[in-house]
Amino acid sequence: MRHVSAHLSAALALFTTLAGLSAPAVAVPSFAVQTGQPCQACHVGGFGPQLTMFGREFKIGGYTSRAGKFNVPLSAMVVASYVATKNDQSEPPAPNFHTNNNLALDQISGFLAGGIGNHVGGFVQVTYDGVGKAWAWDNLDLRAVTPTQIGSTPMVIGASLNNSPGVQDPWNTLSAWGFPYTASGIVPSPAVAPLMVGGLAQETMGLTAYAWINSSIYLEAGGYSTPSVSVLNWLGADPYSPGNIHGVAPYGRVAWQKMVGTGNFEIGAFGLRASLYPDRDQTSGMSDRYTDLGVDASWQMPRENGDMVTVNARYMHESQVLNASYALGNTSNVDNTLNDWRLDASYYWRNAIGATLGFFDTNGSADPIRYGTENGKPDSTGILMQIDGTPFGNGSSLGSWFNVRMGVQYTVYTRFDGTHDGASGNDTLRIFTWLAF
Repeated sequence: MRHVSAHLSAALALFTTLAGLSAPAVAVPSFAVQTGQPCQACHVGGFGPQLTMFGREFKIGGYTSRAGKFNVPLSAMVVASYVATKNDQSEPPAPNFHTNNNLALDQISGFLAGGIGNHVGGFVQVTYDGVGKAWAWDNLDLRAVTPTQIGSTPMVIGASLNNSPGVQDPWNTLSAWGFPYTASGIVPSPAVAPLMVGGLAQETMGLTAYAWINSSIYLEAGGYSTPSVSVLNWLGADPYSPGNIHGVAPYGRVAWQKMVGTGNFEIGAFGLRASLYPDRDQTSGMSDRYTDLGVDASWQMPRENGDMVTVNARYMHESQVLNASYALGNTSNVDNTLNDWRLDASYYWRNAIGATLGFFDTNGSADPIRYGTENGKPDSTGILMQIDGTPFGNGSSLGSWFNVRMGVQYTVYTRFDGTHDGASGNDTLRIFTWLAF
C-alpha cells in the first residue's frame, strides 16, 4: 500500500496531540451537563453511543432527567480517519480522494440536545459529510413522555417523532446505533442490506408510541411516511433513493429486559412493512413491498473493578415482493429474500481501553439484474475488529464539555457482493479520531 508510512505518521501525530487534552468523556456533552452524571453512567466504555441501563432509562424517559436548572443544550462532534484497503479500489471513493490510502474528515455534526421540564426532550443532529462535501439533517428523536402506573406497576408512556426506524431504540442491537459505532464514507462496504438497515434513515418521518413497563417490558408501535421531494432536498437528503412510501409503513417493537446478577439481559423482536415506489416512479401503477422481521438480544455484565463485558446480537429476515421493479425491468425476480446476521462482543477496561469483535453476514436469493454481481447473489460475510482508547472515560477536573475516542478498526471479508473471489481485496484498515464537545 503506497504512502502508508507517511499517512500513519500524520494520523498518529494528530492522535498524540489530542491525547494531550484533558476532560471527561461523554457522547453528547450537553446531556452530561444536564444530568450531572459521569460519562460512564450512561455509556459503556465512557463514550457513546452504546448505552448502559442508566443510559437506556434516560433515553426512554425522554432525555428529561436534570441535575440543575439550566444548561446550554448545544454540542458538536468531529470524526476523522485514515483508511487503507488491501488492494487499490477500481475507482476513488469520491472526488479528490485516491484509490487507496486516504485521510478524511468524515463528518462534523452539531446537536441541539436536551430536556424541557419533566415531559419533553430529544435531540436534533445536523451533519457535514466531509467525503460528500455537503450538509444534511442527520438523526432526529423528539419525545413527549409521562411516568404513570397501573395498580402498583410503574411505567413510562411516551411518543417519539423520529426520522429513521430504530433510531429511537434504547438498545444497541438495531442498525441505527449498532456496531461499528463510527464509520467512514471512504470505506468499501457491501452494496446490499435489508431496508431497515439504513435504507430509510433520514428519508422518512415517523411517529411511534411506546410503554416501558416496570423497567422490564418495552412495547412500541407506529408508522413512517416519506416527506416530499422539496422537503428532502431542503434537508439535504436524497429524495429518490430508495423511493417513497405508499401510505404509511407500520413499525413494531417488543423487548424484555431482566437483571442477571449485577448485569442485565434483553431479548426482543421488531418489524417493519413498507410499500415503496422505487425512485418515486409510479408509472407501473404498482409498488414494491418489503417486510422486515427480526429478533435481537443484548447482555451486559459489569465487573467489580469497573470493567464491562457486552454482547449484542441480531437476526433479520426480509421478504421482497417487487412488482413495480419487475414491471420496470429492474429485477429478475418478483420475489426475493434477504437474511442479515450481526453479532458483536466487547470488553472495556476501566472505561479507558476497549476491544470489540464483530461478525456480519448478509445472504439471500440470487437476482442478476437487481444486484449486478457476477453470480447474481447479494452475499457478504466478514469480521470487524476494533481496539479503542478513551483517555478521559473516568472523568476530569476540567468539566464535561470535551470528549475523545481514538481507535483502530480492521475489517476482513470472506465474501463481498456475492463472491469469495477477490473479497479479501476489500479488507480495510481504519484509524480514527472521534471528538465530542
